[in-house]
Amino acid sequence: MPRSQQPTPRFDPLTVPKASDVLAAEVRERILSGEFGEGLALPPERQLVEQTGLSRATVREALRVLEVEGLLEIRPGRGGGAFVHRPGRESLANTVRLVIRGQRIRPAALHETREAIEPTCAALAARRRTDLDLAELDAAHAELVGAGDDVQRFLRANVRWHTAVAKASANELLIGFMSALAQSIHAATDLEQFMDADIREVTARAHARITEAIRAGDEAAAARRMTRHVCGFARASAEVDSRTSLPSKLP
Repeated sequence: MPRSQQPTPRFDPLTVPKASDVLAAEVRERILSGEFGEGLALPPERQLVEQTGLSRATVREALRVLEVEGLLEIRPGRGGGAFVHRPGRESLANTVRLVIRGQRIRPAALHETREAIEPTCAALAARRRTDLDLAELDAAHAELVGAGDDVQRFLRANVRWHTAVAKASANELLIGFMSALAQSIHAATDLEQFMDADIREVTARAHARITEAIRAGDEAAAARRMTRHVCGFARASAEVDSRTSLPSKLP
């Protein structure tokens, strides 16, 4: 085919990333890879502009993105600046809570997730618990038992106990998930009407038996008793919701 008759080449539209996104991606990777350690101060804004060749507005936008992601802490004033903050379990818990709330996850799905992972937390707690873990479980249980007819105090102690079981598992991901789940489940159910005296008593007994298995290092018993506890709680909660036709409240 003569050159003059060859088809003209065509190109697809190109998407060029924003300069601020490119800078944010580089800093993010250097933080997550461990190159930038916790508390490290980034160069001052003026130096970042000089080093990267980007505008001051672009540098500021990149830093804001990383601040929102929780990877940087921006401190104002003398001695301030941008400091590296590596994500911890609280970041995971906050993210999970935001997803639960933003996606309006059904209470039934929250219970299913809890039933899937909390028995594992209990088994790992039985394997790895320390004296400090046992002391926290005992303190949370004592607070729960001592709440009497103060339902709100009982509920706070209940969340504290379940979170303590997750912490005793020494698994960072499970700790983050359970912290978010425990709080979200309580916020998604009308527990003031649900937690009557009988249910509070049953809950206290279940916690005592699970703690006993964790203290004894009996993984199988801890998992079995936790399964019975959380499944029973889910069933009772569903029954109350169906009887009262109360709308579940997402956090």
